[in-house]
Amino acid sequence: MTFLRECFIVFRRQLRMNLRNPAWVIIGLLQPIMYLFLFGPLLKPLVKQLGVANEYTFFVPGMLVQLGIFGAFFAGFGLIGEWREGVIEAERVTPASRTALLVGRLIRDMIQLLVQAVILVGLGYALGMAGSAKGIIFGVVLTLLVGGACAAASNALALTVKSEDVMAPIMNMLMMPVLLLSGILLPMTLGPKWLQNVSDWMPFKWVTDGVRTAFSGEFARDPMLYGTLWAAALFVAALWWGTSTFRKENA
Repeated sequence: MTFLRECFIVFRRQLRMNLRNPAWVIIGLLQPIMYLFLFGPLLKPLVKQLGVANEYTFFVPGMLVQLGIFGAFFAGFGLIGEWREGVIEAERVTPASRTALLVGRLIRDMIQLLVQAVILVGLGYALGMAGSAKGIIFGVVLTLLVGGACAAASNALALTVKSEDVMAPIMNMLMMPVLLLSGILLPMTLGPKWLQNVSDWMPFKWVTDGVRTAFSGEFARDPMLYGTLWAAALFVAALWWGTSTFRKENA
């Protein structure tokens, strides 16, 4: 109970900060919406090759994963500001669990992602997306897992570098191959064999395939299994890294 209360206290403070300045939430949602309206129609000629009802049935799951990855990656920038203002120093003198300091922030990030995901899926339906209700719910859960993993990793990186000038180029360097090799925008089957082989080493590619398979309602297929395993593994690993970094920061 003490741990849950500590998580709630951290979460409540973080939520209040977001409500006072919702710019990051709005910006994070606008990017996938712009992709939805501007890039989605370009996939229409590929619908038959994709084997889906329409372009948005393929594209919306990818946009969900993009929202989970890239939106959460920016979580650490706010933490750098808190560290600079002495908030982290003030928290570390309390008896609060170091894990709770991270988990409270992750709950805020994942609730924010859930709201954005619901809006994105609603827009997808409005544009003609087809999908299984149970599959969509499971796909959103996978997105929350990978979003929590990215947020935890972002917080860990932030406390490691403690500088926006260092963190920004690192994030840009990571985002480009993730975006291109995960099949978020275009199916990797359209690329040459060597590029498909490279993308197979990208965990987010399996998560993207898993979310798309979930939306179709085909739970027994391999992409669902591999996507779920990778999402869970990334979340556990990032949670361990984030907690470890908070503990070092408070040593």
